[in-house]
Amino acid sequence: MMAAEATAALIDRLPKVRGEIVADAPLAPLTWFRAGGNAEVLFRPADAEDLGNFLAGVPADVPVTVIGVGSNLLVREGGVPGIVIRLGRGFMNIEIEGTCVRAGTAALDVAVSRAAQEAGLAGLEFYRGIPGSIGGALRMNGGAYGRETKDVLVEAVAIDRVGKRHVLSNADMHYTYRHCGAPDDLIFVEALFQGTPGNAEEILRRMNEITSSREATQPIRTRTGGSTFKNPEGHKSWQLIDAAGCRGLRKGGAQVSELHCNFLINTGDASASDIEDLGEEVRARVKATSGVTLEWEIRRIGVREKRSGA
Repeated sequence: MMAAEATAALIDRLPKVRGEIVADAPLAPLTWFRAGGNAEVLFRPADAEDLGNFLAGVPADVPVTVIGVGSNLLVREGGVPGIVIRLGRGFMNIEIEGTCVRAGTAALDVAVSRAAQEAGLAGLEFYRGIPGSIGGALRMNGGAYGRETKDVLVEAVAIDRVGKRHVLSNADMHYTYRHCGAPDDLIFVEALFQGTPGNAEEILRRMNEITSSREATQPIRTRTGGSTFKNPEGHKSWQLIDAAGCRGLRKGGAQVSELHCNFLINTGDASASDIEDLGEEVRARVKATSGVTLEWEIRRIGVREKRSGA
């Protein structure tokens, strides 16, 4: 069966939705690297009910992958088989509930920090320094500037692979550094965060300091996926990478940032393989010089294309 026919057959097996289903959908425009392949099928649910009904009707043998705003994501050229789900407008709500902030998981981290600030709630300023959405922050215990999601999360709402709704407490998330121990098949749709009463002007000042620090130390105006590797215990990744002589290292159109060498950059025409291969080269050099094995923080999905002669 040809690829197009197989995709059409897959779509025929899917339940009816109110959202949007697109076959062979390019994912590169949805990632900050602007590189990579296509989704066999891309589904944008209208809201949580639409998502739940869809998952309840998707055949169990069809793989399901969830992506956010693509700020910390690399999609391989071979594309992503099965269904890719991207939450959008129906999951961007942000509401103040007393000293708490409730947010849909498609809401940007920076928008949540701003809503908290405008309500005079402190404690969520660190989200100003995370270039992603709340769903990603929940899934990887996103953090910056001394705080993590585990420090502020009250509960998260998720839908499982068969469409059932779950409410998870902070403890249910089993958070560790840049890791969430909740089941992988849960799709987070909403979160409740705890803030503390504070002075809105002082909170804004701290948020602006975070912005200034990021602009001065990180290549935030380039095609990058954010921090590439997790900090190993007792080390900072960028220092290990620098000591291994990788600052400015290139492979194809990909480059290790000169400004912050735990960032990889698409200089304009990098393929996803260029970026991933460069990251693996950095890991190998760091291992050789320091004995430390760097662990990817950037999420890599999809199939690597076979190269001629390989």
